[in-house]
Amino acid sequence: MSAVPTLSDVAKRAGVSLATVDRVINKRPNVKPRTVERVRQAMADLNYRPDPMAAGLARRKRFRLLFLLPTGTNAFMVDLASQIEGMEAWLAASRASVETVHADVFDPGALASAIDALDRSADGAAIVALDHPEVRAALDRLAGDGVPFVTLVSDAPASRRERFVGVDNAAAGRTAGALIGRFAAGRKGTTGLLVGSLSLRDHMDRCFGFSQVVMRDYPNLTILPIVETRDDRERAEAAVRDLCAAQPDLVTLYNAGAGNQGVARALAQAKACRPIFVGHELTESSREALREGTFDALLAQNPGHEVRSAARILLAKAMDTSIIAEQERIRIDIFIRENLPF
Repeated sequence: MSAVPTLSDVAKRAGVSLATVDRVINKRPNVKPRTVERVRQAMADLNYRPDPMAAGLARRKRFRLLFLLPTGTNAFMVDLASQIEGMEAWLAASRASVETVHADVFDPGALASAIDALDRSADGAAIVALDHPEVRAALDRLAGDGVPFVTLVSDAPASRRERFVGVDNAAAGRTAGALIGRFAAGRKGTTGLLVGSLSLRDHMDRCFGFSQVVMRDYPNLTILPIVETRDDRERAEAAVRDLCAAQPDLVTLYNAGAGNQGVARALAQAKACRPIFVGHELTESSREALREGTFDALLAQNPGHEVRSAARILLAKAMDTSIIAEQERIRIDIFIRENLPF
């Protein structure tokens, strides 16, 4: 017998055919209970563990996954799309393919329509969601039509999603609050707060965590009303310029969304305004702003880990296998100028 037991080893020990072992493992009908017991006992004696991936591939020719990402200039989402393209070879080894579609995630109606337009023959979908009733209804229709889905980066927790793939955004916001409060070192003044949209769950969770820590631990800082930028760099740049002009006591600035390229331009050009800045995602432009000292710290999530995690979860659902929960936990990374990766 080989060092690693095979189906042939199980069949020989149980005294049955390979086809019978396959039927038992895959829980197909027309196998006598006594035969099922013999096969299971042989598997236990040999310490045989079925390969769920191989079994899944044997059941069908190919799996097809869909990713729905936002339109716009969000640099992190561009990185996410690049990572999706980069895992095509990895998916091909599992006889799976991936397609990416885009929609305006800031428009509930447009996003709901895009979800309704997703091909119902797909085996799973990963969707950057908006936590809005119209979008949740479309997500639930998708699940009702037999397409399992995960929410990616931004959650819709009341929907029929399989799982959320992303960081703990409330914890990320608390971390940002702690960094900004400590960097401020007791200076008294205001703190600006930018988001892409008040309907994006990840942005609002970050704002909640941020406000929780600042209000509790740093009473020297007064949080200004939230400004929405739709994750657009031009809007973000204009918002920062307006804050600098209107708030001479602007001590700190936190961007819970995207558009950091515009934030960097505004801060670099401002003469009298130099607030401490903490934002999200390590993109090419934000990395440069951190290196030059325009930004003070960035909180980041690994886009490659996220798209691979979403694919693993969807494939596991399609093949009716389990996942390793710890493998799918997305970490919050903290970067300052001194620890920037090459």
